[in-house]
Amino acid sequence: MKISVSVDVSNLKQAETFYIEALGCEKLRDQGGMSVISAGNCDIYLQEKKAGTKPIPLEAVKRDYGRHWTPVHLDFLAENVDEIVEKILQLGGQHEGGESGDWGSIAYCADPFGNGFCVINE
Repeated sequence: MKISVSVDVSNLKQAETFYIEALGCEKLRDQGGMSVISAGNCDIYLQEKKAGTKPIPLEAVKRDYGRHWTPVHLDFLAENVDEIVEKILQLGGQHEGGESGDWGSIAYCADPFGNGFCVINE
């Protein structure tokens, strides 16, 4: 079994640029209203969805691309966290703090669409 991740975004081209240039992902293919990119051993489906639309038919919840938090998020492993954070900021993402210790360092971040993720030393 393989796991893939879906990330809703309001602007597909901007999302592609962000994930490829800031986080080092590789574009695999276009697939309708989405792009499939790869982060090492994980495929990420960037899906363009308008703000205010329903993610599932039975709920009153609507898509909102302001900063939001969920306990499920992506972690990107990198050799140089500071270098990646610099790229994230240049491409419209957010750096929301971090921590470091004997184990390495972590940066808490968000993409331009409010989706949180971490960058962690390998």
